[in-house]
Amino acid sequence: MQKRPESKAGGESRRSFLKKATAAAAAVASANALVGCNATGKGGTSTSTGKAAAGPNPVYGQNIAPSPGRVIGANERIVVGFVGVGGQGTNAHVKLMKEHSSEHNIAQAAACDVSKTRRENAKSIIGEHCDTYDHYHKLLARKDIDAVVCATVDHWHTPVSIDAMLAGKHVYVEKPMTRYLQEAFDIHDTVKRTGKILQVGSQGCSDMKWHKAAEWIRAGKIGPVVMSQGSYMRNNPKGEWNYDIMPWCTPEDLNWKEWMGTRIKNQRSFDPDHYFRWRKYYPYCAGLLGDLFPHKLHPYMLATGNPEFPTRVSSVGNRRVETDKKADGKAATKYIRDVNEIVQLVAEFPSGMTMHITSSTVNEQGTQEMIRGHKATLYMAGNKVELKPEKPFAEEIDPATSEAFKPEAVPAHHKNWFDSIRANKQPNAGIDLAIRVQTVISLAEMSERLSIMCVFDEKTRKITTGEGREIKPITYGTLPLS
Repeated sequence: MQKRPESKAGGESRRSFLKKATAAAAAVASANALVGCNATGKGGTSTSTGKAAAGPNPVYGQNIAPSPGRVIGANERIVVGFVGVGGQGTNAHVKLMKEHSSEHNIAQAAACDVSKTRRENAKSIIGEHCDTYDHYHKLLARKDIDAVVCATVDHWHTPVSIDAMLAGKHVYVEKPMTRYLQEAFDIHDTVKRTGKILQVGSQGCSDMKWHKAAEWIRAGKIGPVVMSQGSYMRNNPKGEWNYDIMPWCTPEDLNWKEWMGTRIKNQRSFDPDHYFRWRKYYPYCAGLLGDLFPHKLHPYMLATGNPEFPTRVSSVGNRRVETDKKADGKAATKYIRDVNEIVQLVAEFPSGMTMHITSSTVNEQGTQEMIRGHKATLYMAGNKVELKPEKPFAEEIDPATSEAFKPEAVPAHHKNWFDSIRANKQPNAGIDLAIRVQTVISLAEMSERLSIMCVFDEKTRKITTGEGREIKPITYGTLPLS
């Protein structure tokens, strides 16, 4: 059994500490209201960038001084709290972190969710010492918590992540890092302001074959990188993400108003379908671009050895198969999804590399995984990297095959985060990679939904069309269904 984290702070009784924690949470909510960012209808939510970033959204929490948090030594235990303990939060994080808690030298202290059932389920897994909260500000007020895992619905990633860093916590946030582009820069600027370690949950980045590819590319073994390609394909005849709707999901169990928040402009009354199947609907996510594309974009951009912001991004997609109309039994749904069933993305980078990524929920045949250089090509399928010279350079470049690496795994990605916190270094899916990946994702969504080519200037953070007309980043309420 894990040792219970200290329930006292500086000799205080637990009751006294919790009173102060509640007061601190209330103070944060009050400060949020003063800067105009009451986003939950119950306690508010703050965000901060540390500097004004380009875009239409306000700069949240700018009057709140960040807490430094605790300095964690190489051999010290890290105390973790969980915000969002649904399917991914429980299975990929609560359960796996408990299984590897001794190896990673961590303690699980608290879980927060809008659902009472999910809170209690997390507590039953972690143990009786786990405290549960119905609002994340209460969890963040705990000074004994060092790090927070955010596995909420996508539109809550930004407020939870930023408020956690302002409270002195390190953050592991599920992919995609944010819902919209401006929020990505809000998180980026807050990481730079606070110095906290943020890891995005794209576990492929902790698969060492991508690091081997980056090593070879930096060494010039394939010459200039000219193109990379990959895919993440599925085929679900009854509609991807039509998860079972559980009978416990009632207005009495679930704080629907809190889950929805106020950033969503297309407000809905209580709807279990939207709660369990939110990946199908634009107000809460970007569909394939937000869910499956990060699994390819993060590793491929890492593998270049020098991740770049894109210069141009174009994307097309459709949902013509309409699998939701074929859903029956537990998968039956009264709604047709907003998001596409197939998406293709092309991005160009300053170095001249172009990237082609495809994803589908209606055909599972993938493209060949590779990084093409002028002099040689890296084949990335399986657990090895294979280097094959191009024919004109066969005398100059030697073929090579790397050692076999362990397949990607969430616990390895967790370990990288914990190790990075202790060493105060950037993790494998840290902010410098993540902001570039999210820029590709967000521009791709804009391209597909607006039927335009998006040109990006990383210095000004401005987006223009091919003819130079500036386009404001889409955000909550910009387009129908958002």
